Amino acid sequence: MDLCDRLTDVRTRIEKAAQEAGRPSGRTTLVAVSKTFDATAIRPAIEAGQRVFGENRVQEAQGKWPGLRAETPDIELHLIGPLQSNKTAEAVALFDVIETVDREKIARAIATEMQRQDRKLRLYVQVNTGLEPQKAGIAPDDAEKFVAFCRETLGLSIEGLMCIPPADENPGPHFALLAKLAQRCGLDRLSMGMSGDYETAVALGATSVRVGSAIFGMR
Repeated sequence: MDLCDRLTDVRTRIEKAAQEAGRPSGRTTLVAVSKTFDATAIRPAIEAGQRVFGENRVQEAQGKWPGLRAETPDIELHLIGPLQSNKTAEAVALFDVIETVDREKIARAIATEMQRQDRKLRLYVQVNTGLEPQKAGIAPDDAEKFVAFCRETLGLSIEGLMCIPPADENPGPHFALLAKLAQRCGLDRLSMGMSGDYETAVALGATSVRVGSAIFGMR
């Protein structure tokens, strides 16, 4: 299959998973993860109608997305990788959504930059559902308190929660935990599921899935 066929296949699988779970059609946004792929590789996805993309690194995204957005202004760009505080200004200038708000220092830096640049980004709190020491994210037990801090102290509008389950575990319980935490926080957006498990994520309530290799092929 070429990229267009793979993109169509992913979209079809998302809708089928939603239908089988009894969820309304069209409620899950596909975030095409274009990290490590250059503008030439991304353009066919844009030409096929894909408008929402995810990148892991600010510097890499700066090298390709300003040009692509000049060609297609209605692109929506998500930062789905860890954000370093020294890259906050660039991230706020370039991205529409930051899905990896995971500590007080970053939350404060984002709030400061959004005010300075007069930009309002949509924000997600990343939750480390597997409590993996090498992985970013707020501990599940701290999620409610951290969301409240972002909202009440910093005035940030947190849209939802995001997670990346441990690679060697069944993702289902992690997705279910994220949905439960979101409900407690009064949030209705869940960014969860990648190429290997996005159908499970859709069945458990994902409102966006982050799919890379199933669309673009192996890196």
